[in-house]
Amino acid sequence: MKGSQIQSQQLGQQLNLTPQLLQAIRLLQLDSMQLEQEVRQALELNPLLELQEEAEAQAAPDADRSVADAVAVEVAAFDELPESSMWDVPGAGWREGQDDGMARIADGGSSDPQVRILQDLALELAPAELEIAAFWLEHCDDAGYLDADPVALAQRACARFDVPAARIEAVRQRLLHGEPAGIAAASLQECLQAQLAALPGPVAGRPLAARMLAGCLDLLAAHDHAAIALRLAADEQDVAEAARLVLALDPRPGEAGRPDGNAVVVPDAVAWFADGQWRVALNGATAPRVAVNPMYERALAGGGDEAGNGQLRALLQEARWLSRGLAMRYDTLLRTARVIVERQAGFLERGDEAMAPLTLKEVADAIGMHESTVSRITTGKYLQTPRGTIEMKRFFAVRLEGANVSGTAVRAMVKRLIDAEPPQRPLADDAIAELLARNGVHIARRTVAKYRDQLAIAPARQRRRGAPRPLMAQAG
Repeated sequence: MKGSQIQSQQLGQQLNLTPQLLQAIRLLQLDSMQLEQEVRQALELNPLLELQEEAEAQAAPDADRSVADAVAVEVAAFDELPESSMWDVPGAGWREGQDDGMARIADGGSSDPQVRILQDLALELAPAELEIAAFWLEHCDDAGYLDADPVALAQRACARFDVPAARIEAVRQRLLHGEPAGIAAASLQECLQAQLAALPGPVAGRPLAARMLAGCLDLLAAHDHAAIALRLAADEQDVAEAARLVLALDPRPGEAGRPDGNAVVVPDAVAWFADGQWRVALNGATAPRVAVNPMYERALAGGGDEAGNGQLRALLQEARWLSRGLAMRYDTLLRTARVIVERQAGFLERGDEAMAPLTLKEVADAIGMHESTVSRITTGKYLQTPRGTIEMKRFFAVRLEGANVSGTAVRAMVKRLIDAEPPQRPLADDAIAELLARNGVHIARRTVAKYRDQLAIAPARQRRRGAPRPLMAQAG
């Protein structure tokens, strides 16, 4: 009997925390503009909420102190933002004769969601599987759905890559259940089912939500909870909760993190060098804080109309969930940014050649969270540094096989060697590989060729300057 009571209590706690968990997860993955819209909408719909700046002049009740203090602690670093004189970084020549690093967006191409997906997969997939993943992404529309029948596409991929269909489909499943989940789905149903399965931890309502997606998608679109409850022999209140879970999913995962072409990128965090160390703070302009209106809190404490109190208490719970969810977002973002700056201090001081290998798992282990959480909090987020405002995803670099150096660093080394080569004696790929080996970086000639192609640099024979022109060219 005692064990049954404990199990019932745990289930009750899980059910109560489920909406808060879902909201916290969703807040993590919003970019700064989406977060601003979310908070503005919440302020319009919930009279118990107000911006923290407006509430600071009033004494918050003890019941709200824990929430308000939690938010204040997470964003305390706002007061530590650097002065302009703090941006002088030893060894970084970005200030002299160059464009303003504060306004420059490094590696703008990495904002393409498909590029980011391939960059993340490169950490775990072999080159052959990565090519298959690129094939699937080539046949996805902007929303992330396949533009043709998956069976027909798999047959084409089998012919192109000369591998079994099972292997082709396995890569699609990896995309479908990766980050963001739902990519390369054949239908809305498959997309949402993949996202539902990808939610971390035990989520109350997930089994019922899965049944609804499998057999009640039409009724779900019509918001007919009564008909769903009848069809699935479920309680209508449970159906409503499961429906909220489904509505929290993203029907267009391919657009996750895709920036507006006309949007101005505002950094979510700032990193600067001062007093011999790197410091990190959140950007207060992209981190709105909310608090519970004390007047309504006092009204609830005083009792009164039970029906009215019930509605106010529901709004109070939503207000507290949002406040705590924002606190979790800011805490996770700040801790993640600090770890990234700590691990990539060499890059910030010396440039691409000092970019260290770094994975989502390493950052997740450092802050004590799951990889998916780190992926969400770094997607569409930007860090302002002396080297420019950089997408946080760019700080993750693949470790070169057999070496303690990142591919980004080696690519920068290859560019430096080519830039410094004699005009009439350009370096061949094998010569570059030999020079790198002398510095402890052992890579194959074909790897040098790969990085050279990525840099859009021609082979050595085409780079030779001052050499006699071919007879055909002279005749022309």
